[in-house]
Amino acid sequence: MKSRTDHPDTEAFDDAWSSAPFEAGLVTQDFRPEPSAVIKHELTGAGLRDDLEALRDSERRMALAIAGSNTGIWDRDVLNDRIHYSAGWKALLGYAENEIGDQLTESYTRVHPDDLSYVRASMQAHFDQKTPVYEVEHRLRCKDGSYKWVSSRGQVVQRDGNGQALRMIGTTTDITAMRDMSDRLRQTAELLTSLTDEVPGLVFQYQRLPDGKTCFPYASAGIQDIYELEPSQVMTDACLLDALIHPDDLAAYHASLDDSARDLTPWHLEYRVVLPRQGLRWRQGVARPRRQADGRVLWHGFITDVTERHTMEDELRELALLDGLTKLPNRRCFMQQIDAELERIKRENGKPAAVLMCDLDHFKGINDRWGHVTGDVALQHFSGILQTHLRKSDVAGRVGGEEFAIMLRATDLAEASGFARRLQGRMRQTPLEQGGHVIPITLSIGIAIMGTADPDAMSVLSRSDAALYEAKAKGRDCIELR
Repeated sequence: MKSRTDHPDTEAFDDAWSSAPFEAGLVTQDFRPEPSAVIKHELTGAGLRDDLEALRDSERRMALAIAGSNTGIWDRDVLNDRIHYSAGWKALLGYAENEIGDQLTESYTRVHPDDLSYVRASMQAHFDQKTPVYEVEHRLRCKDGSYKWVSSRGQVVQRDGNGQALRMIGTTTDITAMRDMSDRLRQTAELLTSLTDEVPGLVFQYQRLPDGKTCFPYASAGIQDIYELEPSQVMTDACLLDALIHPDDLAAYHASLDDSARDLTPWHLEYRVVLPRQGLRWRQGVARPRRQADGRVLWHGFITDVTERHTMEDELRELALLDGLTKLPNRRCFMQQIDAELERIKRENGKPAAVLMCDLDHFKGINDRWGHVTGDVALQHFSGILQTHLRKSDVAGRVGGEEFAIMLRATDLAEASGFARRLQGRMRQTPLEQGGHVIPITLSIGIAIMGTADPDAMSVLSRSDAALYEAKAKGRDCIELR
């Protein structure tokens, strides 16, 4: 086999190896390898020309690829603190070929001061063989004084017998645009997080995996108020919520999510939670689901506190059904109760109920003598005594100015009369004390029995009302039956 020096075309091969990459401005003469390192077989005249042409094509492709990637090449002589840069590397920073020297001390002046110690430490760690490659992202100063973000990668290619680094070759790539985009995305994410954290309520992503496991990949700071939890507590598992949702609402909560996941329909639910600090609260949740390629379902939604609204609705219902002064059911509510009871009696052929009408005797005189405020207190006084005599199954309501109606379920005339006498006795024993004065109050009571023969509840109420007027006509403070 002929040696490199014996071959007649060796000089032509050396010229071809050294020309293309350097003409492209990508590497310096220091990068030229020994031809003996690449000539692995005996070269004939025709074979050498083919190899040279293939080599030139390969080098041209390499040159174009490197140039198109905003990448420059550097070669560091570790022992002599020198570093050689390709023309492409210099062009990254806006320099011409002859405007950058090869002294290492000069190269460090272009590194941003805030990044210098990090760059040196990373380089030294690779020299000491603590890392397989040198790889850092840092800033370099351009010719115009601005800074570019770059990614530098390199590796020691030659060491002495003691492992001391002698030569290192690497690349530097401009990543300024990528960093700018990353910064913009980060700023956008921070803005969205700030905005959602300021919204009163919980902005969330809720995820259900095919195996049924659930979690909140994202939860705004509002979760601290909505569930008294931290976002990190539900990021990988949402099972903690089961202990917070009211037991009576838990089945409906899970069923609503099951329906939404199955049909991919919007989720909407109002439910109660019982929290350690806030106690019983109402929550309203709305979200839209999307099925992902891997089978999981991902909801984007919002949960807010609707406790105040529910409280107001309860108060409105109470105002609509209760007498504001005595807190007893009003006439409308009382009539609904006895209507329902009469229907039950007819449907089940059940035991009749007693309906009583009560009137505070001489109530107009109380208003005239003591004033309407005292009259209101008298009504409240009687209401308080009346409620202490009622069973859970009984119903009483204020149906007029000083008139009260009572329904005693499953009660006959004798039992109703006994109830009326006890109520009258308590009123006599407990006169109203107001402003240092004792104001006696007596009752007139009319009683009627409601059974299957009654066409409607109003007819029963009319009979008991007629009995009440008979009691008043007979001198008051007495009981009449119909």
